[in-house]
Amino acid sequence: MTNALKVIPSEDSVSTGVRETPAIAEALGDVLADTYRLVFKSHAYHWNVEGPLFYSVHNLTEEHYEDLFKAADELAERIRALGHLAPTAMADITGRSVIEDKDGTMSAEDMLLDLAEDHERLAKRFHAVVRLVEGKADPVTEDLATERSAFHEKAAWMLRALSKSE
Repeated sequence: MTNALKVIPSEDSVSTGVRETPAIAEALGDVLADTYRLVFKSHAYHWNVEGPLFYSVHNLTEEHYEDLFKAADELAERIRALGHLAPTAMADITGRSVIEDKDGTMSAEDMLLDLAEDHERLAKRFHAVVRLVEGKADPVTEDLATERSAFHEKAAWMLRALSKSE
């Protein structure tokens, strides 16, 4: 992690009794970084996929990067509502993310499997957020993390299913 999140004045945050907001905001910052990295990777694969799976991969990755972009905004807004700043530099995003870039040209199947692995990583990180907020009076973050995890699990399943060659 490159930079810790900064606490902002309490008048900018909601006062609903959520406990341990720095730890929650930190975890949300990590999944926000992963989400943002996956937006770009999904978009890059969308642009560069070739072959018989082109149409299916092109359309599926578009659905995914549009959902991920919207989710990044929701995650950042939740961090702000908790009274902290969201990551403010690309170095924060790349430094905090577990999503990695692949080098070289990839087949459509390789792209699908790579994205499936990334979605699984992100689902696991959202599961950790759910565990983190247990007992901290934060059902909003728990619901958000549960919803996002469900999206990533479904995305991983769909990507793996599409990668199966006949």
